[in-house]
Amino acid sequence: MSSDLAQNLRLLCSYYRSIAEVCRRIGINRAQFNKYLSGHTQPSRYTLAKICDFFGVEPHEIVMPSEQFAQIVRVRSTSGNRQAPRSPYAADIEKLTQDSKGHADKYLGFYFEYHYSMTFQDHIIRSLLHIESDGDGYYFQRFERMRYPDRDEWYKSRYRGMLFFLSERIFLIGYEALTRNEIAQTILYPTYKSRVSYLSGLKLGVSASDRRDPVCTKVVLESLGRSISVRSALKLCGVFGPESEEINPNIRKSIRANTTDGPQSFFATPL
Repeated sequence: MSSDLAQNLRLLCSYYRSIAEVCRRIGINRAQFNKYLSGHTQPSRYTLAKICDFFGVEPHEIVMPSEQFAQIVRVRSTSGNRQAPRSPYAADIEKLTQDSKGHADKYLGFYFEYHYSMTFQDHIIRSLLHIESDGDGYYFQRFERMRYPDRDEWYKSRYRGMLFFLSERIFLIGYEALTRNEIAQTILYPTYKSRVSYLSGLKLGVSASDRRDPVCTKVVLESLGRSISVRSALKLCGVFGPESEEINPNIRKSIRANTTDGPQSFFATPL
């Protein structure tokens, strides 16, 4: 790999607070990005285009001799076009991230997430949740793969967001990354056992019905460990009917809002 490319990447990153921030904003694995910075690995054409798009340079520019490239960057930086101003709330998010640092390490890994469907009242959704850290903050991705009753189509959703551990509660706040039509929040109780098996709490989101009702439902996370076959786990995700034996009876009981028949979620009422 060209040493100029690695050096040019390091120069571009120097305009940001940390490598972790760059990786987070690009959406790239930090360990892999470190290999690009060291010159040990060359990014694919697709990844290189993604990196260049973020930094606002062209693929042919980033492989230029480092001195020539540095001149280009200095000119663009001076003109004020290189980097957008920070959000006024960036400092608040950084403070929450710092307050959470080190407190959620035991919760890293994969989970099955269970809750009653916000659209079909008697059905349970099992999705795959992955909590990870880049050393500076905690992040999660949630993958949903399901086919609703009486529908032929398969639906896929992918949520991305941040995790905060504040005042002995776990907060997951994220958005639907494929359609960008929802922001959801989950609040969980932590566990004081040395090993994480289950976590419980509440989930607030929006139903997939035509009315798009705001809904709150009980949720349980079942730990799968830190290293799993994601493909195999996704095959077990889906929507399960009220009589399905694939759902653990204890989990089914834990996510019920009440002992009577009817909706197991709390729906907002429009005025």
